[in-house]
Amino acid sequence: MCDQSTSSREVAESGSSRAPRGKRSDYAHYREITTRWMDNDVYGHVNNVVYYSFFDTAVNAALIEAKLLDPETSSVIGLVGETSCRYSAPLSFPDNVEAGIRVARIGNSSVRYEVGLFRAGEALAAAEGHFIHIYVDRETWRPTTLPKALRSFLETLVLKSAS
Repeated sequence: MCDQSTSSREVAESGSSRAPRGKRSDYAHYREITTRWMDNDVYGHVNNVVYYSFFDTAVNAALIEAKLLDPETSSVIGLVGETSCRYSAPLSFPDNVEAGIRVARIGNSSVRYEVGLFRAGEALAAAEGHFIHIYVDRETWRPTTLPKALRSFLETLVLKSAS
């Protein structure tokens, strides 16, 4: 179970070897996402499942804005094959979230996206995670080579600091 309220100070004091929280400069592209009243859970912070929605929104919005994805008609689509999230500080309504994205690995038919979620104006990520898109032909759902235009765009999101 992930405890979103654990601070980095508490983690450090516990002797954990947990990686330090990401910084804004660790990400190549940003998208603002507004939290909604319904995103909070009974504990007063954004529920963990919503973080995954933020990841999906940030990446797919970037692809749509770059005219590389049309959810209704694109012949090649990305399906999530793996995902994870590491929580460092809670987000809650009415926070504005700035989702930073970068690409850590580009394969023949897959991409590892990494996403950092920052409370607006904060220097350190409240949560960080990744997901792997496996690109498939919309009709057959079989893996397919990344289209050239998509690969070119993805290369602009690769940072030397991405792991």
